[in-house]
Amino acid sequence: MLRLKINDYDMAFVDVGPGVGAGGTPLICIHGSLNDYRAWWPVMGPLSRGRRVIAPSLRHYFPEHWNGQGGSFTIAQHMADMIAFIEALDLGPIDLLGHSRGGHIAFRVAEERPDLLRRLVLAEPGGELDASLAPPSVDGAASAPRTYVAEAAAKMHADDINGGLRTFKDGVDGPGTWDGLPEADKQLRRDNAFTLLAQSNEQRQPFARSEAESIKTPTLIVAGANTHGALPIIARVLAEHIQGAGYVSIADATHVMFAQQPVAFSEAVLAFLDS
Repeated sequence: MLRLKINDYDMAFVDVGPGVGAGGTPLICIHGSLNDYRAWWPVMGPLSRGRRVIAPSLRHYFPEHWNGQGGSFTIAQHMADMIAFIEALDLGPIDLLGHSRGGHIAFRVAEERPDLLRRLVLAEPGGELDASLAPPSVDGAASAPRTYVAEAAAKMHADDINGGLRTFKDGVDGPGTWDGLPEADKQLRRDNAFTLLAQSNEQRQPFARSEAESIKTPTLIVAGANTHGALPIIARVLAEHIQGAGYVSIADATHVMFAQQPVAFSEAVLAFLDS
């Protein structure tokens, strides 16, 4: 594990694959909620064959042990941190991959600083669609508030950590998901549990049509074929409105498609990055 000081914060990250100047454009991977750089272990091997892959932990995630207090846990702060991180690495335009909440941050980086990016991969980016994007055929499912975030935080405030994590995970992936996770995956979420206390007030803005249409970086949207709820709707809508965006559905996978189908996920991402 390495560290890089950006915006007065020591950002932890891992850096694997060929050294500087070898293997083409480096790929930076941004993890989602209740995760950290370890989330990418299933695909670090396949993605880094011939390519440098860098996976940071966002501010306040593991290995930091944070109590969930303070005002520095926002989408805007994490976007600013990622921009500063990319600038500090000084690798030229990079490829950026973001999953879920990390996909939302990656989208905002592409919107704010397209000069830093060569290609963009959004794996079921998290958030909501505003009225300019929400298709009427889905009855508002993709623009409905993510109430499970606040419900999970409330349980954690009451010292019910596992209950809060269950509420959040089941809210994303469906009932019973938390109970079916391997213990190692549960522990990863426990290591980042207190980030949920702040995530309910992270000031995440809905995706707007004008924002999606402003993205000019070549983009691939990746979704799990079996993901339920709003996430696959959001993925398809963004793919329709980001100019020239591609769309790939990973068979036999849900929201954590890169962990469930690491080979298929890596092949789809690398085919896009190498095209």
